Amino acid sequence: MNNSRLKALLGAGCFSLALMGSVIHPAHAGGLERGGYDIDLLFDPAPFTTEAEATYVMPDRKYENARGPGGANLGLGTSADGAEGYWVPRIGAKVQVVQGVDCMVDYSQPWGAHTAPGIWNGALSNIETDIKSDNYAGTCSYKMDAGKGQLRFIGGLFYQDISGFKESLVNVFPALTGRVDLKTSGWGWRAGIAYEIPDIALRASLVYNSKVKLDNIEGTLDLTSIGRGITPIYGSTQYMPDTLELKLQSGIAPGWLAFGSVKWVNWSLLQSVPICPVGFPASSCFTGSPAAVTSLDLMYRDGWTVTGGLGHKFNDQWSAAGQLSWDRGTSHGYGAQTDTWTLGGGVAYTPSPSVEIRLAGAVGVLTSGHSGELAGENGYIAGEDASYDFGNDLVTAISGGVKIKF
Repeated sequence: MNNSRLKALLGAGCFSLALMGSVIHPAHAGGLERGGYDIDLLFDPAPFTTEAEATYVMPDRKYENARGPGGANLGLGTSADGAEGYWVPRIGAKVQVVQGVDCMVDYSQPWGAHTAPGIWNGALSNIETDIKSDNYAGTCSYKMDAGKGQLRFIGGLFYQDISGFKESLVNVFPALTGRVDLKTSGWGWRAGIAYEIPDIALRASLVYNSKVKLDNIEGTLDLTSIGRGITPIYGSTQYMPDTLELKLQSGIAPGWLAFGSVKWVNWSLLQSVPICPVGFPASSCFTGSPAAVTSLDLMYRDGWTVTGGLGHKFNDQWSAAGQLSWDRGTSHGYGAQTDTWTLGGGVAYTPSPSVEIRLAGAVGVLTSGHSGELAGENGYIAGEDASYDFGNDLVTAISGGVKIKF
């Protein structure tokens, strides 16, 4: 088989299969991860490429045997829904600036969480929590010939807006609620390296995304239900996690591509976020301090994700991919984020060389566990307000996207 024929079977068309693999992954990753970070568009060989995609994730997590403080049955219900469905959008554009230099800009929502168990025995801990993020990024790369392929150096910056609220009971009988609203923002950077041999669709990349420092957390505490009004509040300095991801792909036979990845996310940075009234010095605002009026307890451990899959190009119009992913749970005694196993698959249709349409889906298992008290920093114990069990639950997701090249 001559080189041009091999390139036609294993080349640019197969890159879309690895991209599709990244679309069907985030079916319920650990921590606050939703879309995470994705710069695969940067590798597209076209001079100009733009894409838009969206994933809808449907976790079916159920809380059972719920109890309040000290294991008390508050008479508010022992079961509840533990997670809400959510969208994960992404849009980006990539351009070849000059020969060897590519740049992309993109918008995504890397982090988020939404639980709304309502009025249940754990309502002193949570009635509803909703966290959202907006990420605006610019990333460039420079590639040079090296051996049989090309070596690429990657760098970029991103800016994140993060906001959210939490509602919980502050009094059981009668049922009176309080609410915390918070917002913050910060900058991060990324750096990486990649090696590519386009003729056989080989690519290996290692990309590091920095922590995002959040030193301007501010908001309000609404306790009007008990006559205390609305109080301006702030949170101590926190960080969104840094990540490191290794991705590999290679053609293994005419029309066939194997791909996989290993990702580490430093979720152990986020333990308990103390919330204090404005006016108290930052030195006195720490978890468990008298100044803290409440806290956002996460108590995470680091996250690991391992993925492997296969893709096949049937002809110039149709290709498909499938993958299996494992996410190590970030909860370890407090919270309901245990290990997740996800099986995903999708198809890509290319009606013309300049247009690609993708549709993918995934189904997974959220493994069982228990949430209760967990000791943290400064002698603080999370989970005193609620304990509950959860079984093996289902998560599903569907995703669609379109790419246009010039």
